[in-house]
Amino acid sequence: MRNGPAVRRRRLGEELRRLRREAGLTSDETARLLGWHQSKVSRIETGVSGVKEADLPRLLDALGVTDSRLRSVLGTLASAAGGGQGWWQAYGGVIPPRYRDFISLESQARTARTLETSVVPGLLQTPGYARAVTRAALDGPPATTVDSLVEVRLARQEVLRAPDPLALHAVLDEAVLRREVGGPGVMREQLWTLRKLAALPHIRLQVLPFSVGGYVGLTGPFVIFSFPNITDLDLVVLDHLTSSLYLEREEDLEAYCAAFRTLEAHALSPEDSLDLIAGIGDGV
Repeated sequence: MRNGPAVRRRRLGEELRRLRREAGLTSDETARLLGWHQSKVSRIETGVSGVKEADLPRLLDALGVTDSRLRSVLGTLASAAGGGQGWWQAYGGVIPPRYRDFISLESQARTARTLETSVVPGLLQTPGYARAVTRAALDGPPATTVDSLVEVRLARQEVLRAPDPLALHAVLDEAVLRREVGGPGVMREQLWTLRKLAALPHIRLQVLPFSVGGYVGLTGPFVIFSFPNITDLDLVVLDHLTSSLYLEREEDLEAYCAAFRTLEAHALSPEDSLDLIAGIGDGV
């Protein structure tokens, strides 16, 4: 259990070590190719230190890594672990480091599987709903802060509109649909938007009806991120009021993946879920 940058720094080091071995190089040989001390290569591969932005391309060249997508993902991992830049950094005065770290994970993930028990997932929220949730979650925030946080929420949704979009599978407790957030008009628009988005091929939406009763995950939401081209990189994010936990151990990941499969099996089918959403929307 680690914070986000530490997770990616360690995973980046593991991947770089794997690539070095595949290239048939020792850490000493790699260091000589780059004019580094061997200890620098060792610190990077063990996750003790990150990789400077200018150093990573040289290291990947030395290891013979030519795959552009792989280089891009490794670059993002290195950037986030070392405090590099992303569009979210412009909101550094508004959103905390852990939220910025979550966004950077989300921006490079291939798939996201999420359970939500109280609110619509951020990637699927309308502006009106996002504004109402933000106001309710914070204690009297200034209007400028609310505006900035809503901007961040909407900017995150670009991952669903990218040429190679994030594949999102969301399981929602029925309470998410019935909790009136922002008033009837906001909820009607939000429920209609859920139906519209669920029609997209890369979004799968299922509802856990009240009739299911208790279920695994009832105690809180979670997200499972999976990443392209990187071995053993999947992780689980648990959100709390003031922080997030990142679970990376294989046994933790397996437990949450098994839990999500159970949730998927007990939830309504996507088609029946959309019917339920439509029925609730008609009654708002």
